[in-house]
Amino acid sequence: MQALILEQQEGKTVASVQTIDPDRLPEGEVTVDIDWSSLNYKDALAITGKGKIIRNFPMVPGIDFAGHVHASEDPRFHPGQQVLLTGWGVGENHWGGLASQARVKGDWLVPMPEGLESRKAMIIGTAGFTAMLCVMALEEAGIRPDAGEVVVTGASGGVGSTAVTLLHQLGYQVVAVSGRESTHDYLRSLGASRILGRDEFAESRPLEKQLWAGAIDTVGDKVLAKVLAQMNYGGCVAACGLAGGFALPTTVMPFILRNVRLQGVDSVMTPAARRAEAWRRLANDLPESFFTHSATEIGLSEAPAYADKIINNQFQGRALVKIA
Repeated sequence: MQALILEQQEGKTVASVQTIDPDRLPEGEVTVDIDWSSLNYKDALAITGKGKIIRNFPMVPGIDFAGHVHASEDPRFHPGQQVLLTGWGVGENHWGGLASQARVKGDWLVPMPEGLESRKAMIIGTAGFTAMLCVMALEEAGIRPDAGEVVVTGASGGVGSTAVTLLHQLGYQVVAVSGRESTHDYLRSLGASRILGRDEFAESRPLEKQLWAGAIDTVGDKVLAKVLAQMNYGGCVAACGLAGGFALPTTVMPFILRNVRLQGVDSVMTPAARRAEAWRRLANDLPESFFTHSATEIGLSEAPAYADKIINNQFQGRALVKIA
């Protein structure tokens, strides 16, 4: 089997495609023949060594994958069945999806929802799954399409672009925040009604003019602080990323004086029932156009180069990795 192997040499992370024996795969009840994987920001951090994602080497990165069951000791899965996986530490502390095969726990797998197949599932991937969880968080906070504009930060990335598409499809007025003017046409094609530059979110006062009914933030730090200061009374921010930093330089004033909710969204350890519901929603709510606009198809050997592009903010949308 082929796999992208991460190793440490003289304190640096080195990535290479190698031919290995499937017997080297870690323990698990289900072995999956992988058809497609993708590159996420966390994958890019791992492959480039820019983030302390990998603790034990060698490691196969890839925090998501889709394919069909090769062999199973779990009665819930049978050979040939289409499945997908996101999260659970796969690609971080358990060999992941940037390989021809993976062996994982049955509890980590999701049967392919009706209306999806492997390629489409990985165009969505961990990024799209996270975006759906964020949209569900806003819905559960009572943020309806008629409540006002919803702002999405880091809108040209994988999570952001899917969130823009989902919100638009569900009838929300979406304002996209992007640091690159070159992404504006792309974001409008996904459904953004307005686009703001990231430089408008550099500094903030404790409270500012109320602008947003809801928000999905993938950036963190000063950008999240600015968004919180601009939330409408009773608004909700679904925060799922820290591409801009993990600090939160704000005050309690938006939460107390404007009844603002800050809802954290984790996609790694999401319980099985909610995970299945999110994937069912994705299969139903994403328009067919999403699958043609947002994906760049690459091979396994190209993953390190594209990881560099993602880290350096030189890539938009989804990097889809063809394995089979």
